[in-house]
Amino acid sequence: MPKKPDLAASLAEVSGSTRRKPEPVAPSNEPQTDQEPSEKDTAPITVRFPIQVRTQLKIMAAEQKTTVNNLAAEAFNDLFAKHGKPEICPFERKKALKR
Repeated sequence: MPKKPDLAASLAEVSGSTRRKPEPVAPSNEPQTDQEPSEKDTAPITVRFPIQVRTQLKIMAAEQKTTVNNLAAEAFNDLFAKHGKPEICPFERKKALKR
């Protein structure tokens, strides 16, 4: 019986996890795609915090030249890693700034 692929390692690799190196996964016969999840594959997550939290997130996003969504994905991945869960939130990698 063939060994099942390691889901945690696969998700860590796809999400861009920097916390652990995924173990090599045997190639599958299915075609690989590097597509972002489509809108039908996503769902909104609504949370309520004081207005100052939203303001500070927007300021941080502007300072880091990213989006609030990317900051939230980074925060969720940190939380998942802290609790031993796969880091599955996709986010755009920051490009190095040329000096």
